[in-house]
Amino acid sequence: MALEVKTNDPLEVGGRTFNSRLMIGTGKYKDMEETDLAIRASGAEIVTVALRRTNIGQNPGEPNLLDVISPDEFCILPNTAFCYTAEEAVRTCRLARELLDGHDLVKLEVLGDHKTLYPNVTETLAAAETLVNDGFKVMVYTSDDPLVAKRLEEMGCVAVMPLGAPIGSGLGIRNPHNIQLILENANVPIIVDAGVGTPSDAALAMEMGCEGVLMNSAVAHAGNPILMAQAMRKAVECGREGYLAGRMPRKAYASASSPIDGVIGG
Repeated sequence: MALEVKTNDPLEVGGRTFNSRLMIGTGKYKDMEETDLAIRASGAEIVTVALRRTNIGQNPGEPNLLDVISPDEFCILPNTAFCYTAEEAVRTCRLARELLDGHDLVKLEVLGDHKTLYPNVTETLAAAETLVNDGFKVMVYTSDDPLVAKRLEEMGCVAVMPLGAPIGSGLGIRNPHNIQLILENANVPIIVDAGVGTPSDAALAMEMGCEGVLMNSAVAHAGNPILMAQAMRKAVECGREGYLAGRMPRKAYASASSPIDGVIGG
């Protein structure tokens, strides 16, 4: 039987502790059942919900996601997807706090346009400042600009979430160098958010030292979302273990696996 090394390596964010470092969205699935099965296959404990697209009680009489994904079982992370101004984002977070009985952990995203869904950094900074001052614990989606990431941390955001690539693109991490620069200067969790398409993308983020990965489209748009959710869970776990283990140094030339001293005929 193979030996398995156990690690005590929880994710700590916003004063809470989680065993899973994979966070998953709830949009784009074909129905509530598939949503439920995919989330459970992912092993995620943090489940993000776009309040402007998903009913968690604000629309009485409509199907309520919380009937499937219970706040007693998962950490519901309301997000401000489809907000294009700081004012919209702040209003959405305050509504989420009311609907979830004072829940203060939120994911802030303020978008710049409908085509790229790229973050509007100016509005993001303004919203983050207001929300932090209002007592929210803000996990913030942003560009991969190291200076902006540091500024958001200094403002009091509990996690900074740079994009790997545009939302829903599945392009993977397009600028790993910038992500690495963000990681080198961070004192809060750095979580890659957006752009992941394959398990190898997720593993790369974790191998670099990111604290977690958030995704939705990569699972929901897969041919078999439930199987992909399972694959992503394994990829995040393996990537994190690889990071903790420490990779071998890169070398310019070959290095024999076995010592050459004493080789017969040598």
